Amino acid sequence: MEFRRLAFVAAEAPQARRALGRLVKAYGQATPETADVIVALGGDGLMLQTMHRFMSSGKAIYGMNRGSVGFLMNDYSETNLRERLKAAEPTSVHPLKMKAIDQSGTVHKAMAFNEVSFLRQRHQTAKLKISIDGHVRLEELTCDGILLATPAGSTAYNLSAYGPILPINSPLLALTPISPFRPRRWRGAIIPHQAHVMIESLEAEKRPVAAVADHVEVRNIRKVEIAQDRKRSARLLFDPGHSLAERVLAEQFRF
Repeated sequence: MEFRRLAFVAAEAPQARRALGRLVKAYGQATPETADVIVALGGDGLMLQTMHRFMSSGKAIYGMNRGSVGFLMNDYSETNLRERLKAAEPTSVHPLKMKAIDQSGTVHKAMAFNEVSFLRQRHQTAKLKISIDGHVRLEELTCDGILLATPAGSTAYNLSAYGPILPINSPLLALTPISPFRPRRWRGAIIPHQAHVMIESLEAEKRPVAAVADHVEVRNIRKVEIAQDRKRSARLLFDPGHSLAERVLAEQFRF
């Protein structure tokens, strides 16, 4: 594919804004609606926002790191950008869809490419019940919280919570507790991507919890339902030899 029309989006960080100015001067600036590709300049936070913004458009997204970690980004360079885009390898990432019901009965919906987290709001631990596909798998989990991560998100918060790293193309999700107290030896589960997960707060008023889907947070939640949305995806582009699959694999050998 020829990438003639490029639409640049950038984070607010000074180095991202400077890069935006130079790249627009060199390659022009198309509108997102007419562009052949979206080029995101920033870190992983900006990339997640861009994925959410354009996931229904079918536009490919190519990120260049002008942030800190940049796990979802390619190396930054201002030269030969169209050639790099033409040689880039695509990866499709499916989001999780979250339906959270708060203590008033209000329903909140959001999407997450990394993970959906269920977190305690105050000093007391949360007490949660976990069901998968309508079957109760854990009657009571006392913990700081729990998260359900996609393969793309398995190297983010999930890894910090000692969850497993999942190969990027695997049909799996990681269900990982955060600081579990009881049962002490339960360290989570790897479940099929088509599974429907329901997490209930057993003492919602006494032990309030929040549900977080990527950057969307809702508080005082009684129940959250999570499933992967196979009908939606974000299409990311990576330089040859630096694919998301390679990065996820390499992360397992990093100390």
